[in-house]
Amino acid sequence: QEVLAQMQQLLGRSETLRDFLQQELGAWRERQQRACMGAPADTSLRLLETWFTELGQGLFQLRQLLRALGELRQKVTYERDPLREETPLLERRLQELLTYLLKSAFVVEQQPSMPNACKRPLVLRTTSKFSARARLLVRLHDRNHGTEASIHIDRFRKFNILTSSSKTLLAGDSPQDGLVCDFQYL
Repeated sequence: QEVLAQMQQLLGRSETLRDFLQQELGAWRERQQRACMGAPADTSLRLLETWFTELGQGLFQLRQLLRALGELRQKVTYERDPLREETPLLERRLQELLTYLLKSAFVVEQQPSMPNACKRPLVLRTTSKFSARARLLVRLHDRNHGTEASIHIDRFRKFNILTSSSKTLLAGDSPQDGLVCDFQYL
């Protein structure tokens, strides 16, 4: 019961941290928009990536602990067992947190830009090729599973995708970078 109470407390703190990260991510997006218009702004993602990664690692460790508790519950149980009653709720809450974290951690690091040397922000015109770079801010240490990103364009815009519409996320240019994918020739 004490372990479950501590897990509840950790999930509450994780939700608070998630809300803080969302505020910081919003501030980063505003800086990125200003930088696209030519304003000097720091658009580095290193600190955000570290925070997202640390929260993700903590949540994945809680998930492993819940699985271990589930195995224990299968071996030994009794009437009004708190593991049987509270574990499913904790699992659902943890899954929601992980899903929200991973969805919000996927950002467009480099907004669409012309593929020439100056890399200016793109004013979309017909017959213009452009590129964009997406990044997952949660560094996944288990890279045995392929992670893919797909282009989704709303129904009001028409684009020709000259390459594949989905790409596998790969390790970034430096060892500190997370998973990135470049969409070129859009």
